[in-house]
Amino acid sequence: MPLLSTLAGAAIGIVATVIADRNRWKHDDAKEALRLRLDVYTQYTTTVKVLGETLRALARREHPSDDERALALREAFRDSGIAIASERMWLIAPQPVVRASNGVFHCLRRICDGYAYGTAVGGPEDRARWEARGRAAAEMRGLMREDLGVGPLAERHMPLLDDSV
Repeated sequence: MPLLSTLAGAAIGIVATVIADRNRWKHDDAKEALRLRLDVYTQYTTTVKVLGETLRALARREHPSDDERALALREAFRDSGIAIASERMWLIAPQPVVRASNGVFHCLRRICDGYAYGTAVGGPEDRARWEARGRAAAEMRGLMREDLGVGPLAERHMPLLDDSV
């Protein structure tokens, strides 16, 4: 009987240790997945912001020709890292965040193409494109914050559209 009690106690101890280790592993895995999504989201939103500023600055700059302006804008878009950041988003983020981030990507593509085709910075078409990008980015950030378990923001994260931006 003492041997049976000892074996039962050892079995219970082993099972309890295995369960505790598994729960710890699940918790650590969930924390790591959350940290990874935060890194991906931060990279994407930063790339979006920097690319927008770059496109606007290039569109304001004097260029020897319309073709060179278009080339500079398209190179900036390609070299910005937005494609890599977007692919990371497609691999890591849940579907609603992917859909929203893709919307922001296409807004930036329309801004780039508009400038490449001669849209004036600050004109009505430009303002409409930037406002669409701002709405898309606000939706995306809201979904990202929800996914990360962070409360919603009360204000919109978008610079005012004026000539000083």
